[in-house]
Amino acid sequence: MAFSRSSSKIKKPMPEYDVVVVGAGVNGTGIARDLAIRGLKVCLVEKSDFAAGASGANTGMIHGGLRYLIYDIDTTKHSCLDSGYIQKIVPFLLFRIPFIMPLTMKATLPFFETYFEVYDKYASFKRGMPHTMLGQKDIKQLVPNISDEVKYAVTTDEWGIDPQRLCVLNGLSAASCGANIKLHTEVTDFLKDASGNIIGVRVRDKAGYQDLPSRMVMQATGPWIMRTSRKAGVEVKIRPGKGVHITFDRRLLHYSLIINMVDGRMGFIMPHENATILGTTDDDFYGDPDDLRVSEDEVDYLISGAARYLPDIKKARMVRAWAGIRPTLFAWGRNEDALSRDHKVFDHEKIEGVKGIVSIAGGKLASYRLMSEEAADLIAKKLGSSAKCQTHLIPLPGGEKEVSEKELAEKYGVPQYAVHRMVYRHGAKAIEILELTRERPELKETVCRCEPVIAAELVYCIRNEWAATLTDLRNRTRLGTGTCQGMRCGFKAAAILAGELDMSGKDAAASLLGFLERRWKGNRPVLRGRTLEEEELNQAAYFLVGNLNRLLTGK
Repeated sequence: MAFSRSSSKIKKPMPEYDVVVVGAGVNGTGIARDLAIRGLKVCLVEKSDFAAGASGANTGMIHGGLRYLIYDIDTTKHSCLDSGYIQKIVPFLLFRIPFIMPLTMKATLPFFETYFEVYDKYASFKRGMPHTMLGQKDIKQLVPNISDEVKYAVTTDEWGIDPQRLCVLNGLSAASCGANIKLHTEVTDFLKDASGNIIGVRVRDKAGYQDLPSRMVMQATGPWIMRTSRKAGVEVKIRPGKGVHITFDRRLLHYSLIINMVDGRMGFIMPHENATILGTTDDDFYGDPDDLRVSEDEVDYLISGAARYLPDIKKARMVRAWAGIRPTLFAWGRNEDALSRDHKVFDHEKIEGVKGIVSIAGGKLASYRLMSEEAADLIAKKLGSSAKCQTHLIPLPGGEKEVSEKELAEKYGVPQYAVHRMVYRHGAKAIEILELTRERPELKETVCRCEPVIAAELVYCIRNEWAATLTDLRNRTRLGTGTCQGMRCGFKAAAILAGELDMSGKDAAASLLGFLERRWKGNRPVLRGRTLEEEELNQAAYFLVGNLNRLLTGK
């Protein structure tokens, strides 16, 4: 998060909010939800969109931290505990991912048998199945294309999730309790009183600058937290770590493989929703988190590690590569992959004597709710609120009841698979989406065939989920993330967006270009074979046939 003005010392205004939460990742949205449910007046501010940083660029697992069992057992315990709670409050958004850890030496079997016996105790907190030892015949039945070198394996299981949807749902829940959600709104400054204490923030959106006085500011800015902290006059030290993933165009297997890279670091080949994810790197990052790029060397590193276990992966079609920055707590002298995944809530009144500001850093997606509770407990105490956390008891929007996909498909005349994907993303709220098709039957049209996404879902997200750009729609529906990478859905989606927001043709074209540029950023490192051919077709469709340049310039 960048700042353009110096901190403002002003006369203390009447607070507009109890808490301004900065950052709409999983921690920020989780904290905003927790505080709003407790009855505090909350404003959530984000310069981009939900999950625009680390929360939207992870492996998408609510997992128990198997590899942290040796050196960070508390992280494993907390992750497993919170995974169990998350399954209860948003059951429709999670899916089980069976894991296989290949072993090449029989001598290692006793160690892993003991290791997983310990992990099973924690896995039970998240409804994990006990581990099983497998021989080569069993492994081949489960993963026929696995390398012949894999003769033994051990199984466990974890849970996958759509992290963008998780953040959106937390935001919706917070808003339903009175929170004000301000997306595409950048914090440019911290407001301070004469003593240097924080009394709010100054923000900028497309309408200009605005001051948001508050009794407390909560920093949940992830990889940007060292920048925002300096502006506030406090210090939060992290050791940012870059993690790169590759997405393949389909499911290459039905069981996730835990693999060792050439340097001994752990990685995954994982079926995830409609695709397969390979990841991840773990390297110190000293660059600009707003300008994060994936290199071809990083792609080759991942492919070479995966090919040892799944040789056919070299022939599989990569559709994009993507990266995120882990806001890992600072430590000196450790390798990146050995850094703790624990978190810390910073009470700056105790640390630096600066009142009115609290920060959070570190942690894992799997324990976000527990981390949010800890931060909200501290803030509530400082503000004199005795209300207790209820986020483990109250379902997220859509989790109130189960719905029948088959019955909904028959009732509204929409393909069942489209309803299936819709219910996965929205739970019981899918009924509200499908109700839109009663008055406007044309909204049954499938816009994105790869996912699929129907027009009604896009309209719903624009009206109810703060979607203001095509990239926002992608984050809420996976629009354009499939095999065609947006070639067949971009123009249609742009037309829907323009109609709902009364946009000019030029503004709609600009949103479309931004969407395509975001796709290009992920496509570029994997432009090989069919992916290169697909990108050439995309360019021709939009810039030759579609005349996108002319729409933007009017020439």
